Amino acid sequence: MVRFKNRYVVCEVVSEDPRCRQCIEDRALGLAVRDAITRVHGDYGLACCSISFTVKYLNAYNGTVLLRCRKDSYRLLCSALPFVRYLESRAQRYPCFLNTLHVGGTIRTCQKFLIQYNRTQLLKLLQNCTNEEERQCIQKSLLSCSLTEEQSQSGDEEEDDGSE
Repeated sequence: MVRFKNRYVVCEVVSEDPRCRQCIEDRALGLAVRDAITRVHGDYGLACCSISFTVKYLNAYNGTVLLRCRKDSYRLLCSALPFVRYLESRAQRYPCFLNTLHVGGTIRTCQKFLIQYNRTQLLKLLQNCTNEEERQCIQKSLLSCSLTEEQSQSGDEEEDDGSE
C-alpha cells in the first residue's frame, strides 16, 4: 500500500472589509481557489490540484486558512493563490486576497508555525500600543485566555441520579 504525500499551505485572508472574515465559509473559499487555479493553469492545473485538495481548517476570526493538496501539485496551488480576488458568500462579493504564510508537510508543523506567527503578531500589537491603558487591556485579555476543563456529561448525570 502506497501512502500519498500531501502538502499543507497556511494562508491568511486579507481584506479591508471586516464583514469578509466573518462571512467566510470553507466551501466558498475552496470554490474561489479552484476558480483561480483554472484561470491561471487551465484544466490541467485544476485536475492536478483537485485530486486531494481540501480546506482543512478555517478560522473566520483571524482569517487563517489551512489548505491541503498533493505534494506533486502544491506549486500549482501556491502560484494560483495570489489570483484569488474576492470571496462570494450569501450572494455578496467581498474583495480580498490570500497571503501565503507557510508550506508544511504535516498539520502539526503548520500548527507550530501558527503558534509562532501569532506570538510575533502579538508582540507587534503590543509594541504599537499608544498608551499604557491599551497595553494593560491587551495583556489582561491575553492572561484571561486559558483552557478550562469542563465537567463531563456522564459525571453530571451520576451526581443528579444520586441526589434524587
